[in-house]
Amino acid sequence: MNKFHLNLELEQLLNKLKGNEKVLIQLPDGLKPKAKEIQENILTKFPKVKLTFWAGSCFGACDVPQVSSSEYDLLVQFGHSEWR
Repeated sequence: MNKFHLNLELEQLLNKLKGNEKVLIQLPDGLKPKAKEIQENILTKFPKVKLTFWAGSCFGACDVPQVSSSEYDLLVQFGHSEWR
């Protein structure tokens, strides 16, 4: 079995959450099993955040969920590769 280290950069995410109440997180299919880990990390530090995980498609950074900008304060898109 091939094991690898997955860096979700959760500390960086937690720093971005300050001042946001409604957060939408989009994960590609390969990272959807990590949703619970991400949720637990966020709600431990920000228990009042309304956290929603997008269950629809995610084919890259250009595949943005079709939601009203008034529904969420912050959209977080995780990917398989580092993007800067």
